[in-house]
Amino acid sequence: MPDFEDRATAVRAGEELNLEALDAYLRANFPGERGALDLKQFPSGHSNLTYSVRLGNRELVLRRPPFGSKVKSAHDMGREFRVLSKLHAVYSEAPEVLLYCDDVTVLGAPFYLMKPIHGVIIRRDPPASLEFTEENARRLSESFVENLARLHSLDYQSIGLGDLGKPEGYLERQVRGWTERYHGSRTHEFPEVERIVSWMQSHMPTPSGAALVHNDYKYDNLVLDPSDITKIIGVLDWEMCTIGDPLTDLGTALAYWTDADDPEPLQKIRWGPTTHPGSMTRAQLVEDYAQKTGRDVSHMDFYVTFARFKVAVIVQQIYYRYHQGLTKDERFAGMPVVVEALLQASLHSAETGAI
Repeated sequence: MPDFEDRATAVRAGEELNLEALDAYLRANFPGERGALDLKQFPSGHSNLTYSVRLGNRELVLRRPPFGSKVKSAHDMGREFRVLSKLHAVYSEAPEVLLYCDDVTVLGAPFYLMKPIHGVIIRRDPPASLEFTEENARRLSESFVENLARLHSLDYQSIGLGDLGKPEGYLERQVRGWTERYHGSRTHEFPEVERIVSWMQSHMPTPSGAALVHNDYKYDNLVLDPSDITKIIGVLDWEMCTIGDPLTDLGTALAYWTDADDPEPLQKIRWGPTTHPGSMTRAQLVEDYAQKTGRDVSHMDFYVTFARFKVAVIVQQIYYRYHQGLTKDERFAGMPVVVEALLQASLHSAETGAI
């Protein structure tokens, strides 16, 4: 059987870690390990950096903030560690964390270590030799919705995460906060921004409730079972997790989901194989989620407008680091095109009500 497991590769230039300091830290916390330290990097992330660590026979995953980032609230390693340390026991798809280090003399920033989740991560397209049939595409779409609905059903109070966020005023704070983040990382003039923000401020719905939300739920943050790629065994990248309106989470998933009949600009920035025959459409995802949760989805135009704007700002923040010379990762050079496509799609949702 072919091996489609996600693999780490060589560490990118400019994102190297202090191996001597890391080796000393690991041996102090795992005194029984005698083998050599080996470090590689998972190459596909765009925000927090993720490394594969081997110390003798022990295998770990290390997460730390990106180099050069000034957005401290977006890269709070202690907060992410705390969420996962409580969540894993009731939601096994969340990674199991082991150690948190807030001593910045070790690696220059706080970081944490977790157990790896071995599986398949599908990005823009499945590997050519992976059998991704119409049936698999449909069943994975169904698993995608079911898993999100299950996350939103968790009793966050009993888990011990009741103080993670403030549901009251959540939508207002989100719109205001992401607007401020856009202006704080602006490099280009996009006329769509002011029209989008004005529309959101005047069309804000009554929140649909409060739930634990992932806030970056998409295919390439899911780990799939190698023996059944329609089964989700892991959910990664919890840095933006909070307590808030669950329909913002669904909206984010839809912002990353391209339909087969979407215009060319959205086709070019497709994040997953969502146009593959058998895949649900965005409208079908919403219908399935509503059936599974009983939530009122009549205002999804607002949630999709906001989500596309939010993702555009996230991409803009990443590009801003590149624009300022704070990272040399050439993957970021063309990101203004992605920002523009997302803003145009956001404005289209606002003006037409289409999701």
